[in-house]
Amino acid sequence: MTTITPQYQDQLAYVHSVSSHSDKEKSAITTDIISVSGDSEGKLEPVRFINTDEPFLESPDAPVEEQQLTVRAVLVGCILGGIIAASNIYIGLKTGWTFGSALFGAILGFAILKPLSRNAPTFLDGGYFGPKENNICQSAATSAGSLGLLFTSGFPAAYQLGLLGVHPKDDFGRLITFTLCCAFFGLSFTQPLRKFYILKLKLNTEATARKKTKALIYSFLCAIILRVVSEYAPGMLWDWHIFYALNRIGWSSAIAAESWGWIWEWTPAFIGAGMLTGINASYSFLGGSFLAWAILGPILVAKGLAFGSVANSSIPGYMNYMSMSLTDPIHHPSPRYWMLWPGTLMLLCASFAEVGCNWKSLYAGMRSACGTLLQRFSKDNIEVDSFDPVPEHERVPFWAWGSLLVLSTIITCVVMAVQFGQNVGVTLLAILFSFLFSFIGCESGGRININPVTSIGNASQLIFGGLGRGQNYGVKRGELLNMLSGIMPYIKQVLQNKDLKTTHLLRSSPKAVFVAQLFGAVVSIFVSAGLYVVFSTAYPCINDLSYTTCAFPTPDVQAWRAVAVAVSSSTLPIPPTSGYAAIALGLAAVLSVVAKYTVVPPKYHGFMPNFNAIGMGFVMNISTYPLAMFFGSTLAFFWRRMFFNNYQMYCFAIAAGFIAGEGLGGIVNAIFTIAGISGATHGTNVGCPGGIYCG
Repeated sequence: MTTITPQYQDQLAYVHSVSSHSDKEKSAITTDIISVSGDSEGKLEPVRFINTDEPFLESPDAPVEEQQLTVRAVLVGCILGGIIAASNIYIGLKTGWTFGSALFGAILGFAILKPLSRNAPTFLDGGYFGPKENNICQSAATSAGSLGLLFTSGFPAAYQLGLLGVHPKDDFGRLITFTLCCAFFGLSFTQPLRKFYILKLKLNTEATARKKTKALIYSFLCAIILRVVSEYAPGMLWDWHIFYALNRIGWSSAIAAESWGWIWEWTPAFIGAGMLTGINASYSFLGGSFLAWAILGPILVAKGLAFGSVANSSIPGYMNYMSMSLTDPIHHPSPRYWMLWPGTLMLLCASFAEVGCNWKSLYAGMRSACGTLLQRFSKDNIEVDSFDPVPEHERVPFWAWGSLLVLSTIITCVVMAVQFGQNVGVTLLAILFSFLFSFIGCESGGRININPVTSIGNASQLIFGGLGRGQNYGVKRGELLNMLSGIMPYIKQVLQNKDLKTTHLLRSSPKAVFVAQLFGAVVSIFVSAGLYVVFSTAYPCINDLSYTTCAFPTPDVQAWRAVAVAVSSSTLPIPPTSGYAAIALGLAAVLSVVAKYTVVPPKYHGFMPNFNAIGMGFVMNISTYPLAMFFGSTLAFFWRRMFFNNYQMYCFAIAAGFIAGEGLGGIVNAIFTIAGISGATHGTNVGCPGGIYCG
């Protein structure tokens, strides 16, 4: 068994991102650890830096895990990944963000498999359960829960533009085959990058894991119950329309804040998200939202540069500023459409500036991958610049990932040609960009814990939109081309590289993890597409712009649709003032990132604005989620400051339970909606503006 002495567990959790930083940054982080590590009398104790680039030592007294890859681990991991897939589609449609399954799969997988290993007979899959097998469960969960993001961006945008069928259930076969095309590229791309992108993760002793398991289960159940019950009284249990209430008791101008979306929402998922992402991303997210919807938006309307419509004639001053109508987007845009372009450009500029400032790491990764391939095909012995500590028999053989890559490429070319009318050359180019953009995803995900899939997808849209214009494609064909080709880089290598980092630390078998991920990918194909059909059936507004209100803001969808229209139109449908603001804020994003890596000392990097999050605040047309994340990150900040050990024990587990629980509760509500027994039918509208149900 891999063990870590108790006195170092908290410090290890704290330095989970150390190995992706420079030596200077590592020194700063080490100093911070010393400053918070002390006994009950407040005396500082020196803390040895834990090298998270090297595998942890194995206890000589621990049993040998002869069987890492087991049916029980893969099965439980796939089930847990399915739960996270539901959560990711729900949360992705709400905010455009998704979360990995690793923490949820590791903790809850332990809670299920450890008792089974002790109590079940051998013929019913009993027997020793150790950390390496738990890693298999976690890897299967990550893979099974990772493809939901396909259906929180490009596909809903395609339906909104009328590029596919009337309803996703009519296109279920095409959804399955396209998801199949995206499912396995990440697995094959990660293998030549494995030696370069070996990262780090937290480990737990058994006693600690039991406590974390209880915390996760309790928070998971509470989140499910709150999400389902609140659907029947949303104005009291879920959304608090504080400014509407103030308007009702006499403060008439308070309705303006309600019109701009300043509502408090008791959303466990985004309180949990704030607990995980920390104050830098959460405060930047709220700051971007405040700048967009409390400062710029009202100014634009007052100056006649953006326009709203009456939301409810019975409430004086109650306006709707969130329309995405493209009837006259240049001269009569809504504030939401106006904000979309600065937000999207900030996302693009911030992500690519991060990569540009870390070009050495990017170059090293490409060199590592190319070195692996050259070593395979060259007759001469080419030396590679990194030692592979994994025994030969536990590595994924070249024929396995190579044949998977070739087979995936052939299937993708056939599917794209037969079902979507895309020529083979364009498809191969999209696959190439998927590989190149994988470096950006890995680099950004490793350094700033943000996977910039939206920025990567939008960048791909720009490239293939230009290609379509050069080929004189019609508008609809050009939009579909840049949409589908933009989706293809949404492959899973960032999440799966994080599986490989855990594999490295635990000294477990990459080959076993590879097989577990294959099973998880197969599950993800059907689960993700099926869940999207369920949500689309319960909430048609996801794919139909004719609805004036929707439970899902779909910020990613709006960004994808806007970019698809822009790059396929004969004229650029961007209001001039929005374009100028986009350029200015995009430049500010680049300068901020450059300053962070050239001028600002590493210990102050946490105080630099996160323009990825600021951009998302512009794209997000409602402020409930930034407020909830602000609350969650602030709670976690003071929790960590005041009760550090308790925070390390419970914070991440509770946050993971909140996120997964609300997502599963959302699935229950969708099923209730389809069955006609939801809160919209049997609930109360008390607390909702104008007495109209607000669930």
